[in-house]
Amino acid sequence: MERIIYIDGELLPEAQAKISVFDHGLLYGDGIFEGIRFYNGRIFRFEEHIRRLYDCARSILIKIPLTMEEMKAAVCATVRANGLSDGYIRLVITRGIGPMGLNPFKCPTPSVIVIVGKISLYTEEAYATGLTMATVATRRPSHDILSPQVKSLNYLNNIMAKVEAMQAGAEEGLMLNDVGLVAECTGDNIFIVRDGVISTPPLTAGALDGITRGMVMEIAGELGIPLRERDFARHDIFIADECFLTGTAAEVIAAVKLDGREIADGKPGRVTGRIIARFRELTQTTGTSVSV
Repeated sequence: MERIIYIDGELLPEAQAKISVFDHGLLYGDGIFEGIRFYNGRIFRFEEHIRRLYDCARSILIKIPLTMEEMKAAVCATVRANGLSDGYIRLVITRGIGPMGLNPFKCPTPSVIVIVGKISLYTEEAYATGLTMATVATRRPSHDILSPQVKSLNYLNNIMAKVEAMQAGAEEGLMLNDVGLVAECTGDNIFIVRDGVISTPPLTAGALDGITRGMVMEIAGELGIPLRERDFARHDIFIADECFLTGTAAEVIAAVKLDGREIADGKPGRVTGRIIARFRELTQTTGTSVSV
């Protein structure tokens, strides 16, 4: 079955789904996106994702031509059109078509694109045995350069970090901030466990305020596991009892090695296992029905 793509109010077969070469999302990376999962015909954490999309748009002065309710209806219609019960949604807002040049105010109408399909960031083996990470030279931009809370279409920073990690023989890259503290990975938030306490970098360190990151905080509270946001360095990962990563596409996955050093015994840990089990339970039992 050919995929169906939503573009500016139309549901189109993939072969007909096209954008202009003068769209500033293509020319300058001027736009935003959200990645969203759906399970068993229910869109997971839908409200949080849509709210973040509109927050990002407001931050960079894009006026989305749909209300939040209209946007949710468009996403649900696209999922239904593709006949999938489980999958991944890429929701893209571009600045729209305009003349050559950086001036965004010459683009009168932003474009809305909804893509539905499957995604698999890591192998099944990696989910069972854990990821290998390498620290990369590419740093996360500081808040005064580019806010890490804006999910921009300009993802070159993360892409170059991913390239470095792969060239180092690792599956994921650890990104530091401008003072050498841990920010996040190339597309995931990072958590460590030490003496039964979970830690994750604060947003001020350069971490994205991830939806799955927030979920893990909720799950930890529900399970009675202490969790705190704090600055930490590579050293803290080297000596951690456990490490795991979170993201919408990645879900929750253990990391068991950094820069050639095994983390603890080099296997996914017990706390990580409890978090993953509860996360998977919630994905299968909660969410917004696509039939709405």
